[in-house]
Order: sequence, then C-alpha cells, then structure tokens
Amino acid sequence: MSDPYASRPSVHEQEVEGFGTVRVLPLDAAADAPLLHRWVSEERAAFWGMNGLTEERVAEIYAHLDTLDTHHAHLVLKDGTPVALLQTYEPGADRVGECYPVEPGDIGVHLLLAPTGSDGARPGWTAGLVTAVLAYVLLGLDRERVVVDPDVANDKAIARFLKQGFTPGPEVVLPEVDLPDVYLPEKKARLAFLTREVAFGG
Repeated sequence: MSDPYASRPSVHEQEVEGFGTVRVLPLDAAADAPLLHRWVSEERAAFWGMNGLTEERVAEIYAHLDTLDTHHAHLVLKDGTPVALLQTYEPGADRVGECYPVEPGDIGVHLLLAPTGSDGARPGWTAGLVTAVLAYVLLGLDRERVVVDPDVANDKAIARFLKQGFTPGPEVVLPEVDLPDVYLPEKKARLAFLTREVAFGG
C-alpha cells in the first residue's frame, strides 16, 4: 500500500534519534477530516472540545481555520503514520492574549496526540514527538517562546509539558468566544512557557 501522505509537501522534516522520522504537513481539512473526527470524538480527547461534533462540522472548523493568517493546523506524521494534530497561533490574535502579557516572538501551540493503539504505553514516545514539534515551532518558525494553555483539569497534558522543560505560568480563565464561525466556551487553563534558549540553548 502506497503512502497517502508521500506526495504532500511538509513544512518540517526531522530524524529524531531513537524515535523515527517526523514530518509536519499543513492540514488538508477535507482529506484529513475522517481521521481527525475519530481522534477528537474519543473520551480521552474531551479537553480538545470537539466531542459530539459530526465529521462535516470538524471539516468546516478546520476549513475556516485555513482562511486565517494567525492560526494554522498541521498533521504530524511519524514514519509516515499520522500521530498528532498540531495547531499554532499568534497569541495576540487569540483569547489567550487577553490573559498574559504577550511578548514579541511568542507563539501558541495546541497539540492533540493520536490514540496509542494496541501497543499501549510507549515510554519516551511523547518526548521524541515533542522534540520535533518544538524544533519546527521555535527553530523552523524562528520564535523565541512557546505558550500552551491546557485545561486546569488536564493533569496529563500539564505534566507532559512540565516534563519537557516548560515553566508553569498562572492559572487563568480564557474568555468565551462566540463568533459566526467559531464558538469556544470559557475555559480555566494553566499557562506554561518554554523559551528557545531553554529548549535548544542559545
């Protein structure tokens, strides 16, 4: 079976030692909607906020995101297999920008990991994946600092970021967003930050 992603151009490709080859592709809202719908519909993805949406609605949301200059969605592959959904955004153009002093060079990140499948837990797997994601965001996009805003109740995500070297920030309340194309309920979040200097030195 041929690799359905082979012909799609990547914005980042990296060989992570002991992990594999990671490629970051711009999301194709129509083509990737069935896969994303399966991911976001799982109970484990409840914090992503898309439980209960139809595949068509998921496609619409990401098609809308594709029209924005400030928010971008990507599919992350490991050795040709989709393993994560990565969203990057300009904090100053996002509701998180109302909750902390945005600095030049900041970039926001949301990361949804794919289900683990039948293999169960994979020690070091997330660290390998996040290494490539941070290289793309901080080095590839030439940014100074990453900000993340996991739900305060999402202990796994918070622990994962802190383990990767993020510095915990304040607990904040992200305001409700109610627009024709986007609705986001109010969210209690724990901010965390990682500078390029801490992640890669210099």
